Amino acid sequence: MTTTWGLTVDCARPKELAKFWAVALGYVEPPPPAGFASWPDWFAEFDVPEDEWDDAAYLADPAGVGPTLSFLKVPESKVVKNRLHLDLKVGGGRQTPWEDRWPRVLAAAERLTAIGARVVSEEGLAGQPDHLVLADPEGNEFCLV
Repeated sequence: MTTTWGLTVDCARPKELAKFWAVALGYVEPPPPAGFASWPDWFAEFDVPEDEWDDAAYLADPAGVGPTLSFLKVPESKVVKNRLHLDLKVGGGRQTPWEDRWPRVLAAAERLTAIGARVVSEEGLAGQPDHLVLADPEGNEFCLV
């Protein structure tokens, strides 16, 4: 039996970081819970102070298959390398021939750097490029494989 899970990212600007990851993953903001016309309606119902409504953002796989993502505002900035990171298999994964995979990795890097990511490094394997390490707009590393 599997366990349903989600990933939470601590950050300074939840809404902005969620917009980046929505593009990177093809995720969407989930609709408010049943019985509520909007998230502000839900917040108000549960007495969430209005000045906290922008302290978090949420994303979901539109197909409902992948894990959810939560972005929570924290006061401190990122100071060390991630101990956990995402591998975005934009090239099809390592089972895809390199000559097919690598151009897809480069195209994804171009698309993501255009919206705020930066390339941290290019990593090789067997004498040729294998994957790229990128950082999102708040410095969280992830790989394009």
